[in-house]
Amino acid sequence: MRPLQISPDTAQKLAKELGVPLEHLMHMPQHILLQKLGELARKEASPAGEAPKDPAAGEGTKE
Repeated sequence: MRPLQISPDTAQKLAKELGVPLEHLMHMPQHILLQKLGELARKEASPAGEAPKDPAAGEGTKE
């Protein structure tokens, strides 16, 4: 597996935001990184004090 193709500056910012060591971030599988970025975006988008809704929980099903 080859390292992610991102700039060093971007890698440092992502490692800080995600709370992972830079070495782990650079060798993280792309699908895992995208999942973590999605979780981070949901946390930032949700209003303070409100837990983000989990679509896998089945609350948003329509009948």
